[in-house]
Amino acid sequence: MSLSAKDKETVKLFWSKVAGKQEDVGSDALCRMMTVYPQTKTYFSHWNDLSSHSPYVRKHGKTVMNGIGEAVKKMDDLDGGLLALSELHAFKLRVDPTNFKILSHNILVVLAIMFPDEFTPVAHVAVDKFLQALSKALAEKYR
Repeated sequence: MSLSAKDKETVKLFWSKVAGKQEDVGSDALCRMMTVYPQTKTYFSHWNDLSSHSPYVRKHGKTVMNGIGEAVKKMDDLDGGLLALSELHAFKLRVDPTNFKILSHNILVVLAIMFPDEFTPVAHVAVDKFLQALSKALAEKYR
């Protein structure tokens, strides 16, 4: 599924509204993922607190959302732009690429909750397509 010029414009516009709330969005999405999909906790077993208020979850949530923000800027070449991140997750962290899709879904849920007026059906479709493309690009080194 490729992103049209309209999709890209919609993602960029919506993402500008997320700016400043990355930590809240990311920590809530991570917490939801670990609650609904407990198998994902294995990657964070060294954290003693997995709540959304945990400094570990908040820091990693912000890191994830900042990474997505960088991907928005590299939307025209996600595979090339995210090569180092793909290699990190594949070879060092050994994250199951299915988890990228799981986290993407949780991010969509949080965006819908936190931005009810801005997260229109058009924005939802565009951001969903973008996160699917992002997940695919991150899984590139697994092939």
